[in-house]
Amino acid sequence: MSDNAAKLSIKEKIGYGLGDTASHFVWDMVGFWILIFYTDTFGISAAAAGTIMLIARFWDMVSDPVMGVIADRTSTRWGKFRPYLLWMALPYSVLAVLTFSTPDLGDTGKVIYAGVTYLLLMTVFTAINLPYSSLGAVMTSDSYERAGLNSYRFIFAFVGQFIVTGTALYLASYFGKGDNAKGYQYTLMLFAAISFVLFIITFKTTKERVKPPAEQQKNLRQDLKNLFRNRPWVVLFFVGIVSFVMFALQNLSIAYYFKYYIGQEQNVQMFNVIGTVALILGIPFSKPLAQKFGKRNVYIASSLISGLFFILLYLPGSQNIYGIYILNILAKFTYAPAVPLLWTMLADTADYSEWKFGRRATGLVFSAATFAQKAGWGIGGALAGWLLVLFQFVPNMEQSATSLNGIKLMISVFPGVLYMSVAILLYFYAIDHKTCLLMQQDLEQRRKES
Repeated sequence: MSDNAAKLSIKEKIGYGLGDTASHFVWDMVGFWILIFYTDTFGISAAAAGTIMLIARFWDMVSDPVMGVIADRTSTRWGKFRPYLLWMALPYSVLAVLTFSTPDLGDTGKVIYAGVTYLLLMTVFTAINLPYSSLGAVMTSDSYERAGLNSYRFIFAFVGQFIVTGTALYLASYFGKGDNAKGYQYTLMLFAAISFVLFIITFKTTKERVKPPAEQQKNLRQDLKNLFRNRPWVVLFFVGIVSFVMFALQNLSIAYYFKYYIGQEQNVQMFNVIGTVALILGIPFSKPLAQKFGKRNVYIASSLISGLFFILLYLPGSQNIYGIYILNILAKFTYAPAVPLLWTMLADTADYSEWKFGRRATGLVFSAATFAQKAGWGIGGALAGWLLVLFQFVPNMEQSATSLNGIKLMISVFPGVLYMSVAILLYFYAIDHKTCLLMQQDLEQRRKES
């Protein structure tokens, strides 16, 4: 077996997985708590908060592909992608703390501060997470070994989510002692420090093996042309956006659901922890299911079944805690096998580009993933903020029946329908098991001959 198609050691898989744990210590604070932090602690309107998240996405249209191009053209003794884990770990940690800080700047000043820090944090997130995601595609050329690697990645990612969603409010209460602003800031200091250390561990324990064709010349115009001729990549680009809109809309709404509909604000942490455990338990099924039924088919089944369980979350009343928890467990468990597949399938589209067009631009391919991730969160965050306004939400007050019903829709029917629609998009994804094997064999032969 060539070094390109190496079977990865457990140590390297764990080291790679810890990089996503590092990312999630900050990303999940943004994904679960930023909207309610903005409205209920920092004191800016839901509409302003949602607009900030959407405006940042226009910048991402530039920063994400630019970072992909830069990463593809980086050449160091550590490789193309690993260096960014070292270079960007500290800026990522510092900006995380600043984003959850609350300087007294007046109403307009607060909105500007929130917008600037959020924009900078998302920019640095691109600069570290895009190379990190791309790294998984060049550690081995074996598609199903990548599926296994991404299973490790997301198990460790959800360990980070487990910690953040299970402890953030408790830590904020402990550090703040009645001062929510201080509590959030100190909690982020702790999480940011852990994130920094874990990124350094990932840098030290991983290795890049898959290289672009030796004869490949730098040609951005050709790389962009090939990207949009790569139909499987185009399909996954839209799948990613729709999926992350769904995640953002639901995750940002859950805190409101428990605070205002259930009336038990702290219980949101147990809800998130149990859902994360279901995700961790479901992820190991990803690789064997993909090997038996194909990656696309598993993803389609996951989106349909999980989407249905999300929709059913609308039905339980505020006192039916067991029903709410059970449906959440079923939704997350059936969604879990698809989580690593998006990233594994994106790596396959990088192979597809090299196989079809003779050029490999891994960073540019994965810029679609980071853009879809942030575009989805931005659109979902904006929708969440604007829907709260539409449903007449008033912070820190008893909510109207209209507001409560709207919050229920935001954690159930809306995200469920969105996720089920992913199955329609995936119908047009054309890389099956046979094509994967053929690509791997052909590319290995070309690399031996070059």
